[in-house]
Amino acid sequence: MNSFFKIFGWLFGILCLVSAVLQYNDPDPMVWISIYVIIAAISFAFALGKVKAVVPLLAGVIAILGCWYTFPEQFQGFTIGEGDIKNIEEGRESIGLLIVALVMFVFAFWTRFSKNTSKV
Repeated sequence: MNSFFKIFGWLFGILCLVSAVLQYNDPDPMVWISIYVIIAAISFAFALGKVKAVVPLLAGVIAILGCWYTFPEQFQGFTIGEGDIKNIEEGRESIGLLIVALVMFVFAFWTRFSKNTSKV
């Protein structure tokens, strides 16, 4: 595996674990802690070359659907105090899921089409 992608997998996994820890004060912490821990596990498996392409692909599709589902009716930014807190919270959550989806699609693409792996 290309060392850039290996490092990126480890780094993204660590960032997801940090994100999971920071969810303790969220209105629905167990949902987001679970999401970030699962994504961290997929990222670590990717970094180790132990994941099939279908796993991050499926996670990416689910994250895109979650992004669409949680996107606020009226996007008011990310900064508290600039709008309704519910809209801001939903905006943050949906963009977080969008980032997760994009990274999972990169992992799936790399796993599927990398010359160094035979995972499908």
